[in-house]
Amino acid sequence: MTDFSAFKGRRVLVTGSTGFKGSWLCTWLADLGAQVTGLALPPTADAPLFDQLRLATRIEQHFIDIRDFDAVYGLLAQSSPEIVIHLAAQALVRRSYSEPLETFHTNVSGGINLLEAVRLAPTVRSLVFITSDKCYRNMEWQRGYHEDDILGGPDPYSASKGAIELVFTGYQDSFFRARPDLVAATTRAGNVIGGGDMSTDRIVPDCIRALRAGEPVVLRNPGATRPWQHVLEPLSGYLTLALYQADGDEAAAGAWNFGPDNENVRPVQELAETAVTVWGSGEVRIERDPDAPHEATLLMLDSGKAKNELGWRPRWDFATGVTRAVEWYKGLDDGLNPIDLCRQQIAEYGKAGE
Repeated sequence: MTDFSAFKGRRVLVTGSTGFKGSWLCTWLADLGAQVTGLALPPTADAPLFDQLRLATRIEQHFIDIRDFDAVYGLLAQSSPEIVIHLAAQALVRRSYSEPLETFHTNVSGGINLLEAVRLAPTVRSLVFITSDKCYRNMEWQRGYHEDDILGGPDPYSASKGAIELVFTGYQDSFFRARPDLVAATTRAGNVIGGGDMSTDRIVPDCIRALRAGEPVVLRNPGATRPWQHVLEPLSGYLTLALYQADGDEAAAGAWNFGPDNENVRPVQELAETAVTVWGSGEVRIERDPDAPHEATLLMLDSGKAKNELGWRPRWDFATGVTRAVEWYKGLDDGLNPIDLCRQQIAEYGKAGE
């Protein structure tokens, strides 16, 4: 297991720091003793975790639009990061149908701004560039996708993630590989769940809103199968990869999957029913929407490369991941400190890998 205490004192820039995954990552890094700089838009009502974790007082946060190149490059020049972890994105499939222009501008143009800023930043030794499992052209295969499978997507979100992967390859082959002091990689994760996420059109936040209101959990596509994983799973992969890169391991370049084991690939209905059970009350109701935009039915990742070459592997099974996610919201409703809730789950996750 990777020793994450090696982050102590390291200068780390996290884009998308006010989002769900970004907030978990920044609180983990801050507790490890890293010097964390955050780059993101201000937190919104559906992304309360940044404020709940009081991260504005625990990291050096800069409210910058990833689409503003001058501001992005200026922050890298000012903060001189050794490690850059790129999470900033418009991350919702259904929203990409109503806001395709913003989706492409943020995920493609914003991603290009970050790549160009890294190209011009001499201090960066590690770049972990997060895209999505939906960057793969979904063939509804029964096997997990490998890092060299074809890219693409039928919706604006998936297409934007496939597109920025191609741009990344251009920067990698044209610039990054020529720098002996920089190792860069893209990463693809599964469907992430965990405490603190309140985004619209995501199954766990939708469950929590319904359960808190005493209303049924309504599912539009109950048979859709996803590779569910607790947020700490891919974050541990990103941190592991970053340390390999910062130590100059050229084998840590390229593309990496950080998905769950096949046991975690379950239908939406099973996740919702498990959430109701952990919550202790509620019901699941099926109301299919024939006019709903297209969403993939089956999508799995093969993470054999990360397991074999990085020694990374998932630690929590499906039931544990869902239980920890729902317990976080229950703890919050019971008046527990959200920072303590995150720290407790990070500690539990660490012990699971021993």
